[in-house]
Amino acid sequence: MATALAAVFGGVLLLGQAVVAWHRAASAADLAALAAAAGWAHGPEAACATAIRVAGAQGATVTACTLRGEVAEVSARAPAGPFAPTISARAGPPLPPSG
Repeated sequence: MATALAAVFGGVLLLGQAVVAWHRAASAADLAALAAAAGWAHGPEAACATAIRVAGAQGATVTACTLRGEVAEVSARAPAGPFAPTISARAGPPLPPSG
């Protein structure tokens, strides 16, 4: 019985670490994309450098950063325990209303 409970507890802890890693990577990618989109006027190198700095402040690394006009696409990886998911985010101005 104790072994089964320990196995279930270990599984719950692993699931919790996976969720934490996913959320950290998602928030780092979102904020880094927003930072890059805010600095698009300074050029892609400066915008991506800002994204790298913002992601690094959250313990994440930027794996990809591209700027197309005012729209920034950033992928970030944030390790937590044995998990290191990579999440992508896009930020830019809102689309014009359709209709």
